[in-house]
Amino acid sequence: MCGIVGIVGTEPVAPLLVEALKRLEYRGYDSAGIATIEHGNLARRRAEGKLINLERRLRAEPLDGMIGIGHTRWATHGVPNEANAHPHFSKDVAIVHNGIIENFAELRDELVRDGYEFTSQTDTEVVAHLVSRELKRGLRPVDAAFNALKRLQGAFALAIMFRGDEDLIVGARNGPPLAIGHGDGEMYLGSDAIALAPFTRSITYLEDGDWCVVRRNQAQIYDMSGNPVERQRQQSIGTSFLVDKGNHRHFMEKEIHEQPEVISHTLAHYVDFTEQATRVLDLPFDFRRLDRLAISACGTAYLAGLVGKYWFERYARLPVDIDIASEFRYREMPLTKDTAALFVSQSGETADTLASLRYCRREGVPIGAIVNVRESTIARESDVTFPTLAGPEIGVASTKAFTCQLSVLAALAVRAGVARGTISAEEERTLVRQLSEAPRFASQVLKLDEQIEKVARELSKVHHVLYLGRGTSYPLAMEGALKLKEISYIHAEGYAAGELKHGPIALIDETMPVIVIAPHDRIFEKTMSNMQEVAARGGRIILITDVTGAAHCSVTTMETIVLPDVPEIIAPMIFALPIQMLAYYTAVFMGTDVDQPRNLAKSVTVE
Repeated sequence: MCGIVGIVGTEPVAPLLVEALKRLEYRGYDSAGIATIEHGNLARRRAEGKLINLERRLRAEPLDGMIGIGHTRWATHGVPNEANAHPHFSKDVAIVHNGIIENFAELRDELVRDGYEFTSQTDTEVVAHLVSRELKRGLRPVDAAFNALKRLQGAFALAIMFRGDEDLIVGARNGPPLAIGHGDGEMYLGSDAIALAPFTRSITYLEDGDWCVVRRNQAQIYDMSGNPVERQRQQSIGTSFLVDKGNHRHFMEKEIHEQPEVISHTLAHYVDFTEQATRVLDLPFDFRRLDRLAISACGTAYLAGLVGKYWFERYARLPVDIDIASEFRYREMPLTKDTAALFVSQSGETADTLASLRYCRREGVPIGAIVNVRESTIARESDVTFPTLAGPEIGVASTKAFTCQLSVLAALAVRAGVARGTISAEEERTLVRQLSEAPRFASQVLKLDEQIEKVARELSKVHHVLYLGRGTSYPLAMEGALKLKEISYIHAEGYAAGELKHGPIALIDETMPVIVIAPHDRIFEKTMSNMQEVAARGGRIILITDVTGAAHCSVTTMETIVLPDVPEIIAPMIFALPIQMLAYYTAVFMGTDVDQPRNLAKSVTVE
């Protein structure tokens, strides 16, 4: 969740640390800070809130030094304030940390008994004092760090710096990602390749249980037994430029409008539009022999997987079990030799999803991953990677990554159907042709912004919203509610329309808008019946439908948002756009921080 960076350089590193932190701020923005070795001593600047506050502090109080570490925080232990901001000091030690130290209370009590005083509420300060105590006992910095690391339980990525040594940063990884960047007479540490992209594209990823000694001209990696290990150096494909908003107000707005292009790129990776066929993939399993597909993910990615379940079961006749990863990892699902597992994650670093993947690995199940970051841990630990070609997604609320995940899942479902003989050659051509139309329809929907903005103005005045949908529109209803909650802070719930009578109908009155997602498909009339039930109780309905659906709607609505008639297989991708836009404009009217909503982070690397 937090972002960390370290630089052993040949010029003042403070501006470089800030540059890297700008690329990591999506990981957390409760506070930020950097530390350097200035004239032989540790020096730091920290600030509560967003990175811009740290920049102001540094303009007023600049830092010198050619070695340094930096951090942008998503709070786990301790409130977001300057005292809890990283880096944390303990006499001759400075440290930044991403993750959770699970045994910090036990270690804290032990250190207090030894006379160490704590100035923060964080679990991280424990690590700083542990290292400091080892130094006090006469150990050299590297040995002190290693001894301290062996005491830690939990998930962590760490960078440690020592007073008086301007050629040493010790890094460690146990769970959250950490990469070494190789430069010319300079070395770097960072939470991801994007952070290091301005400085180098030569990257070595640490594996779980690795720790490293980084100096100006070299880096040595060790395991937790202290044995040197080799890890592959690779060229990062992370973007080398800082993504900007262009002429858009927010990254989220920009990313919504990028969807026609990125959906096109993603589909083209899996579908040959010229031949009107899905591409043959090199897979670690045979779709024909599978008796079940297990899908797991978190948040928006889970909802993409839920749509995928409908597709795999309908087009490929392949049974799908889908779980939220934080539940999957604990329920000990029985897996057979004819099961394959599929994990969905934008970042490829989601802690619960990664833990679920590792459970499947222990069970001997072939593993596929749908990820947006090809160098991520989930990608590297999978047998096959299905990349979403969305590009960097900076807005915390996922938009283009979601529709790209849907694009991959739709293409895979069709491919599975072809392999299993449930889709004929003619049906495959039809479905591929329909998939090819998705970017064009997405572009048309984006032109509805004025109408959606008008509806959003009304939504911004309410406190509760109910979303309803059937079939693949049910996960979209949950996604719409999630988006609204994430960025506007309005309470919203997404329900299967058929569940209306089983509880939610009790909430219906004139103060609670009901957003119904209803393309004119096989179950349209059933959804209309649910709308009648809402209307009969004075509910205000916002209907999102298509041209045919609008013509067949007999219910008076507060507003009807009419999309083009689209083929059923691409409807979830196309209908995702208005629910994203509705949430976006509502949040804009309410004046919330759209790109960096409170309490959230882009990459959830802790439980």
